[in-house]
Amino acid sequence: MNNLVGFTGGPLGLPGIPQPVIFGITIATHWAFLALTTVLALFTYWAANRVVKSPFGRVLKGLRKNEVFTLSAGKNVTAFKIKIFMLSAALASLGGVIYATYITYIDPTSFTVMESIFIISIVIIGGAGNLKGSVLGSVVLVALPEVLRFIGLPDSVAANIRQILYGGLLVVFMLWRPQGFIGEYKFGSVIKNSKGMQ
Repeated sequence: MNNLVGFTGGPLGLPGIPQPVIFGITIATHWAFLALTTVLALFTYWAANRVVKSPFGRVLKGLRKNEVFTLSAGKNVTAFKIKIFMLSAALASLGGVIYATYITYIDPTSFTVMESIFIISIVIIGGAGNLKGSVLGSVVLVALPEVLRFIGLPDSVAANIRQILYGGLLVVFMLWRPQGFIGEYKFGSVIKNSKGMQ
């Protein structure tokens, strides 16, 4: 993607991304973006909740617990994995669209390894296998940097302290609370189960 200059802009990125227009209304102010983001976040939560409670979601839970058993029950494991990958990518792309139109510019430095670590931290701290855990993890990890602003630390120091806090929280939760705040699964038990199946 970094070398496809004609398509992605390469290392220069894509400037001048237009702001969204919904039913003839241009979303341009901070409050309008907040409202749009809230609506899309609620829609994503609702859609994910419907998937989890559907027969499709029950098959996914079976896949998580024991893939071999799910396969022996006559389910096409590969098809289910592809479908849930596509669905999760579609829901995640909503966040990417809002981000790109809000900033009006994206480049390769917008999506670093730290973003992936941040998302994994949300799941570990909030709790795996539970939608409410992901919401709680998001609130906690997004609120941390905002609390640091009130302390009055310089930006360079605050960024380092934020990474230290993320790392410390990950270590604490992995050692003493592997299921997160309100998770259904412990990360250690999931690893043991996957090794036991092999």
